Amino acid sequence: MSENHCIDTALIEEATALIDLLRATQLTVVTAESCTGGLIAAALSYAPSASECLHGGFVVYTKDHKTIALGVSRDLLERSGSVNAEVASELARGALQRSAADVALSVTGVLGPDPDEDGNPPGQVYFGVLRRGRTPRVVQHHFKIGDPHQARRAVVLRAMALVRETAHS
Repeated sequence: MSENHCIDTALIEEATALIDLLRATQLTVVTAESCTGGLIAAALSYAPSASECLHGGFVVYTKDHKTIALGVSRDLLERSGSVNAEVASELARGALQRSAADVALSVTGVLGPDPDEDGNPPGQVYFGVLRRGRTPRVVQHHFKIGDPHQARRAVVLRAMALVRETAHS
């Protein structure tokens, strides 16, 4: 793996295992990504048969785009910033509403090296997972930030694990 690439063989193997599980459970997924910039959907797209389960993804890096593309409340973003549980939940909800997928996965956070415009520390990440007809699940995790490529990779792996857990439930 070159120092500028996050999608390595091990990550593709994880993506393949997740796509296989989604196929077996007849579930599809859509992503809503901020700090990962589409890396989760990109990793999933490497898996054989990904087109059977991956509907696509929304890359919503700025607050404006979170509102425009996925309907996240501008008031919420101005009041609370974009790195929190409520935004993660709204991102997942917006992605599911704008897709035919069964499961939406969202991620919003700061991968550094500096705090974001709202003062959130590097490593602070929130994931939202929403299966159609169910209550959203939000998970907060603080990642150790050293190598930014490895941090993004760790976030992608955690995101895949959350979708796997949702597929099993």
